[in-house]
Amino acid sequence: TAEAVFCSPRDINAAKELYADIKGRTKAAGRNPEHLKILPAAMFIIGDSKEDAQAKRLKLDSLVHYDSAIASLSIMLGTDASGFDPDAPLPTDLPPTNASITARQGAEKLAAAENLTVRQLAQRFGGYSGLAFVGEPGAIAEEMKTWLDEQACDGFTVVFPYLPQGLDDVTQRLVPELQSLGIFRKGYEGKTLREHLGLPRPGNRFFEKAA
Repeated sequence: TAEAVFCSPRDINAAKELYADIKGRTKAAGRNPEHLKILPAAMFIIGDSKEDAQAKRLKLDSLVHYDSAIASLSIMLGTDASGFDPDAPLPTDLPPTNASITARQGAEKLAAAENLTVRQLAQRFGGYSGLAFVGEPGAIAEEMKTWLDEQACDGFTVVFPYLPQGLDDVTQRLVPELQSLGIFRKGYEGKTLREHLGLPRPGNRFFEKAA
């Protein structure tokens, strides 16, 4: 009977797999897949350029205390990372682990993709390590459109990195770009969240339909 799924896929490929699975199950259960919305959480860090936004992200991550951060990284790697050089790349010869291989691979992939040091990687996992759109407004809008076009989600649950500037960046800088692409409303369709999401009101089985 769910009408919205709030989830946290790390990337578009994982999101598309989840989307297809949930929508397929919805249809198999005899429901209209359009009547269940999949809304992954995503943090938005907006800058004047990609480099500016990335610098903001690194600054935000740097606020996480290292002791807490390295403990989080140790959990992700399944091994004690406290002895690693914090300002060097993540070691490539990590010892075997009985913990989650998927978690370790995710950490290794992130470190390589963003060229992060142990300190930066630890602070990422000690803070927010979920889905994030980092860049200038136009590029982020295009990336969000790709998610929608490729059936990775029906929308997003916005996570603000800080307030009030994070909220202002989304409403004043990102929303106009989304509107120009035709993927964000310029007026509300109704008065309730249900109406905004395009979800019909389900019938009440305890009352007969009006004649």
